[in-house]
Amino acid sequence: MREWFLAASPVTQALVATLFTWGMTALGAAVVFLSRGVNQKLLDTLLGFTSGVMLAASYWSLLAPSIELSAAHGLPPWLPPTVGFTLGAAGLRLADRLLPHLHVGFPRAEAEGMKTTLPSRALLVLAITLHNIPEGLAVGVAFGGVAGGSEAATLSGAVALAIGIGLQNFPEGLAVAAPLRRDGMSPRRSFWYGQMSALVEPAAAVLGAAAVLSAQQILPYALAFAAGAMIFVVVEETIPEAVRSGNTDWATSGTIIGFVVMMMLDVALG
Repeated sequence: MREWFLAASPVTQALVATLFTWGMTALGAAVVFLSRGVNQKLLDTLLGFTSGVMLAASYWSLLAPSIELSAAHGLPPWLPPTVGFTLGAAGLRLADRLLPHLHVGFPRAEAEGMKTTLPSRALLVLAITLHNIPEGLAVGVAFGGVAGGSEAATLSGAVALAIGIGLQNFPEGLAVAAPLRRDGMSPRRSFWYGQMSALVEPAAAVLGAAAVLSAQQILPYALAFAAGAMIFVVVEETIPEAVRSGNTDWATSGTIIGFVVMMMLDVALG
């Protein structure tokens, strides 16, 4: 299996990696088969963990390689990261305004995006789906960049990013499925909605890898774009959700742990 993965194309590698991250989301959602409710402090800590992983990944796995690649291509090392990061955040801001969605733990009256009659559970899934697009894109761009042969974009670094995204997808699946189960939905349907939120990741990863393979010169911009999109999600979504119930210390501790775990993964493997 290892030899097959190493010999596979970057697009295939990105697809396999995000099937793993989707599987971790499904594993988190599967907790509803074991328990009807989840302790709020634990859930907020896990959401903080998600924030920490995404923050660390945005720098070590995306922005730092973008800076190195910019310099290697003879460009001002600050230019592609600045342009890509800004466009990534702006793109997610636009999607956030247009796509109807509802953040975890928020009442229906605080739904964002275009007005809709969709049920709250569908809006909740759309919120996590919006969250997962930049994660899949980041993994795809990381694997696609390996084909360029640059020291700044390595296969081990892309694998480390996929592992980190997978780890933080576990609480994401739980964050969708647990409230649905608590509100009386059956375990099977709660699980279905929880895992469904990550199905967008493989598609985003394949698109990201294919785009970078077709034009390696966009890699520094693409890496920074994914970082900007992820930082937007952290600041706009995961951190507010983690502290909404008042468990600020627990959420902060989870953020620190997630940051450290992702930093260790990237430095050790990347």
